Amino acid sequence: MEEFKHYTVMKNEAVDALECRNGLIYVDCTLGGGGHSELILKRIQPNGQLISFDVDEDAIKASSERLKDYKNLTIVHDSYTNIKKVLHNLGIEKITGGVLFDLGASYHQLTKGNRGFSFSKDAPLDMRFNQDADFTAFDVVNGYSEDELVKIFSEYGEEHFSKRIARKIVEARKCKKLATTGELANLIISAVPRTKSNIHPATRVFQAIRIEVNHELTNVKNTLNDVLDLLEVGAIISVISFHSLEDRIVKHLFKYHSQRCHCEKNQMICTCPPPRLELVNKKPLTASEGEIRENLPSRSAKLRIARCIN
Repeated sequence: MEEFKHYTVMKNEAVDALECRNGLIYVDCTLGGGGHSELILKRIQPNGQLISFDVDEDAIKASSERLKDYKNLTIVHDSYTNIKKVLHNLGIEKITGGVLFDLGASYHQLTKGNRGFSFSKDAPLDMRFNQDADFTAFDVVNGYSEDELVKIFSEYGEEHFSKRIARKIVEARKCKKLATTGELANLIISAVPRTKSNIHPATRVFQAIRIEVNHELTNVKNTLNDVLDLLEVGAIISVISFHSLEDRIVKHLFKYHSQRCHCEKNQMICTCPPPRLELVNKKPLTASEGEIRENLPSRSAKLRIARCIN
């Protein structure tokens, strides 16, 4: 098996936030290389229980080997979006300890040549987290209308030249469908003006397509709401996000459920239920300078933490 390369971002900070204790139930929604899961397991011995999710077969294989000696671990080859159903099938009614999300693509996914996440390596337009899924980046690039492409490039990539790029894609695919990351990256370079920015011109578009292919933002929002129904009072949610769109969803959801009142200003009597969450950190934690030197992508990570209080 090809070596599974993975860097566990903010490992200690994210797991410290969970305040791990023996005997409680924890969930790692994004197993990846198993770094967070392993640290949780070390801290909940001998009677704690960990359920770890991932849709990526490479991650499952690598982490199953890494964590094979831990008896109180259940690895689930499924999306964390199915957390309610999976926990119900396992006979678990409540997450008594906490839940961890490490959102976005892993280092392995971004750097493995044939996965199509990166413009630095020419590969088929894929970008699927779940290799069993049918929908790929090829379908987005070659199947979406110009208006649809503009919408996702603008909303998910915050790309200033969305219209130029979308128009160029639609023109190019009339002659020949775009099949590889290299073809798409070169087309984007040709569509936008040259700038002095250190950011590659294709960065935002590739992010947008990846988010669209994997329904990342919808999945995060829906699953966080599902998790609120599963948390025992005192249990903690620890969420690492890597771009502003994800972080905004987490921030707004945590803020909404930690507020005491959502009534209209002209409403005389508050009818709101009590808040469900307590913010552990009002501002997100970020990676240390040492970690950023060791793993540059860590500079984008933001960690938000909340505790269930109702």
